[in-house]
Amino acid sequence: MAPSDLDQLLDMGFEEQKAKLAIKKAGGLADAIEWLDTNSEKTVEQTQAEDAADAESKAAEAADQARSLVCNECGKRFRGTAQAEYHASKTEHQDFSESTEEIAPLTEEEKKAKLEELREKMAAKKAVISEQDKIDKKKNEQIAAKKTKESQDIKEQLKVKEQIKDAENKRREKTADLEAKKRIQARIAADKEERRLKTEREKAERAGTAPPTAQSAAPVAAAAPTTSKPASEYTETRLRLQTAAGNIMKTFPVNTTLFE
Repeated sequence: MAPSDLDQLLDMGFEEQKAKLAIKKAGGLADAIEWLDTNSEKTVEQTQAEDAADAESKAAEAADQARSLVCNECGKRFRGTAQAEYHASKTEHQDFSESTEEIAPLTEEEKKAKLEELREKMAAKKAVISEQDKIDKKKNEQIAAKKTKESQDIKEQLKVKEQIKDAENKRREKTADLEAKKRIQARIAADKEERRLKTEREKAERAGTAPPTAQSAAPVAAAAPTTSKPASEYTETRLRLQTAAGNIMKTFPVNTTLFE
């Protein structure tokens, strides 16, 4: 069986009580030997006295250590920085300090009361959010209804404008048709009169009598329509032809002659 660390230290000549203390402090054989070498001039009593003094110092430090945080503006205590930061975000309090006073843990009754308080706060917050949601929903519906009405009004206005435009176009087309019809009738009448005069002249020449004179151009001129705008503004004209199959409407440039 392998000898223990203590047996090996005793075999090296170290005192048993000091060897035990070295193993307790160092943990292993090599570290124990190093500790014994470092504290070779100290007695066991001196070492124990130093350990007691260190323990008292640590206890004093622990007593002075901050165990809670205090809001100097309202006096409320907090276990940690997270709670203090949350309190500051809600109240805008900025003056905090550390305290060595430890906050006692909550009892079961206090835990239940705290939980019930949190539930009531959450329910109240949820109710406020629900009411705000209703208000927001109503506002959104009003905005949507207003936009719909405005859109319908715009569509109606555009529809009225299109109707006015179509009526104006039809009126212009009807006026143009009437004027074209009058021009064609006047031209046909003029051609007919010219043929009649030609026939009369030829007949007079054969009979040796005086040729007939042309009728006054006033009626023809009177038949000419009075236009609401200069003729130079028209770019086309329409010609209606009556055939055995029915009437035929043709559109020609204004510079086209009747013979073309």
